[in-house]
Amino acid sequence: MRRRDVLGLLAGAVLPWPRPALASQALLDESVGFAGQILFLAIKTPALVLGVVHDGQASIQGFGRRAGNPNEAPGADTLFRIGSITKAFTGQVLASLAADGVVSLADPLTKYAPEFIAPLSEGGRPIRLIDLATHSAGLPREVPHEAGPPANPFVNITTDAFAAWLKANPLMFTPGTSVSYSNFGFDLLAAALARAAHQPYPDLLEARVLRPLGLTDTTFVPSGGQVARIMSGHNFDGSLLPNATTGPVIVGSGGLYSTPRDLLAWLQWHLDRFGSGRAAERLIDHAAYLWRDGLNAVVGMDESGHMDAMGLAWVIMAPKGDRPLILQKAGGLQGVFSYVAFAPAHGIGVCAAINAFDVAAGLAMAKTANDLIMELAPR
Repeated sequence: MRRRDVLGLLAGAVLPWPRPALASQALLDESVGFAGQILFLAIKTPALVLGVVHDGQASIQGFGRRAGNPNEAPGADTLFRIGSITKAFTGQVLASLAADGVVSLADPLTKYAPEFIAPLSEGGRPIRLIDLATHSAGLPREVPHEAGPPANPFVNITTDAFAAWLKANPLMFTPGTSVSYSNFGFDLLAAALARAAHQPYPDLLEARVLRPLGLTDTTFVPSGGQVARIMSGHNFDGSLLPNATTGPVIVGSGGLYSTPRDLLAWLQWHLDRFGSGRAAERLIDHAAYLWRDGLNAVVGMDESGHMDAMGLAWVIMAPKGDRPLILQKAGGLQGVFSYVAFAPAHGIGVCAAINAFDVAAGLAMAKTANDLIMELAPR
């Protein structure tokens, strides 16, 4: 195990925030380092990276080994799969297009992708973009498909299969009446947004989110130099998983890679709640659209913290005791569990990742992140 102080991690590559007062930075480093050490000792995964931004100050610390080299802990520029955190980026693309009047949250999916019609269920209540973005469209978690080979496990997930399923199966519930976690829904959403904007979804994400925020290490297809910085993932049995491609379909629900540096810069944008730049986009993105109270059922949303409401992919946790309001999202793909959370009223955000499919460790990681927010920004 290695603890890396933030100044060592960022030598020669400074995060885009002003240098803080030494005492405040020291407290932040101490908090992140202590929480990370305790978590790493408890979960025993090969590696853990934990980063926090608080009032513009940042601390990123790594533990264990990023890949085969036992002397190399993960750090600020370590690349890893963020899995379903990709959904929060998709939600931001939706917010950006809505803020510019390109789409409306209430638009039906079939306005942009008419082949994705659900004739057995829709009637007078079609699936809307907001239903897809809040997991409330009545769709299953996945469309049934055969597993692909280890090097290309997602090859059999296709938009043709999506359209065929919608035509042949009833929805699980009337859209907007319940919440049930759905990767299927977010891939439909990305396809619709790409049609609305008249450009491939990866290009749309680049233009709307990644380039404006300077997230140069957030990508669907890592370059050779980025591949050299990847944190290798491990399966449930401890075996190493390949750095498999996710292909052109799983772009709304998963597929992105990122780094702690990029994720904290992204969270810093989310925390700038009174900033004038792209303010409408941020307001649309953070709003609570479905409150738990009033829904018929909530399925698959509480693993990383109790869902009180849904934003655009964001799981919203209402204030409770010393814990402030938190927006959070977890991810898991190819042997990596990841998590981001932020408290907009308190200027604090956390990102974390482990390189093992260990459910107990993933839940402990989310709890540690939520507790860090509560400790550093109590109500």
